[in-house]
Amino acid sequence: MRILFKTDYLTDIRWFEDRSVAFWYGLLAIALLAAPLGLSTYLLGEASLVLIWVIGGIGMMLLVGYTGQVSLGHAAFVGIGAYTQGFLLKIGMPMVVSLPAAGLLAAAVGLAVGVPALRMHGIYLAIASLSMAAIIEQVFVRWESVTGGFSGYAMPPPTAFGISFEGPIAFYYLCLAITVALFAFAVNLLRAPTGRAWIAVRDSEIAAQSMGIPVAQAKVAAFGISAFCCGIMGALFGHKVGFLTPEAFHPMLSIQLLMLVLVGGLGSMHGVVFGALFIVLLPTGLSFARDWLPDRLANQPSLEVGLYGLLLALFVLYEPTGISGRWQKIKYFFSIFPMYKRATFVRQKAYMKTERLR
Repeated sequence: MRILFKTDYLTDIRWFEDRSVAFWYGLLAIALLAAPLGLSTYLLGEASLVLIWVIGGIGMMLLVGYTGQVSLGHAAFVGIGAYTQGFLLKIGMPMVVSLPAAGLLAAAVGLAVGVPALRMHGIYLAIASLSMAAIIEQVFVRWESVTGGFSGYAMPPPTAFGISFEGPIAFYYLCLAITVALFAFAVNLLRAPTGRAWIAVRDSEIAAQSMGIPVAQAKVAAFGISAFCCGIMGALFGHKVGFLTPEAFHPMLSIQLLMLVLVGGLGSMHGVVFGALFIVLLPTGLSFARDWLPDRLANQPSLEVGLYGLLLALFVLYEPTGISGRWQKIKYFFSIFPMYKRATFVRQKAYMKTERLR
């Protein structure tokens, strides 16, 4: 069993716990860089889609998992990013300008939403964000000069410095570079005072305020950065689907983003990757499973949505820490095997805030 001793602050915030962790991350980097050499065009497209969902999951995790603010309206930010990217590319802007602009415009809307939502918590915040998403969806439908309305329009190809990223390999490397950059930014931010303030606000707003943390500023910043990540996701998602219509940014997209962080594991950046794999691979696995299911069940149009709901309920009931939490338990089990105790892995009672005052 390895025991890591943290003797100073620099040890606590370094990128890798020890050399073995750095070694495995190095192997992962090599595998990601070499993936186009061994994957088919279809699998490479699925890998690009996973990276796109990771970008959106980073934004959702920062807001829900680390700040404790529930949102059901992030599909609107994804749509804002996609339409901004498409419009700017159509008028001749280079992608090095349109891509950051897509994220910044989504962040501006996120800040505008975050300010009036400061007094809301829990289900009320979720309802307010869902209402905001419904309003923005109607903007997508009515503003035909920019969005094309229900008719939509084809997404212009991604091009920067005369280099086209339209091919599957080039687009994969584009998504990989942006994902790694945003992932590193998010991890660094969580180690900074801003991220630590978010965690304090999530655990107890009163305690955070008593320590001098500006709770309102922390919440608004979380909304803005979360919306920025979803705007970048929308820009790349638009290139992936190839055609923009308002139906692509329906409320189910927000639910999938929320499900991504819940299934992956709240408060875990590794959970973002696990959740993205789950969201992308579940429909693919279901499409293969339809061949083995009875025709009456396989032909149900709402089978995928029902399966999402069932799996979400099962995770909340039996594995609230998500896939990332289960992975941590497995690693801990083998690190102390055979010197383990069954009680170590028994889920403890979770107390409500009102019960803590007794």
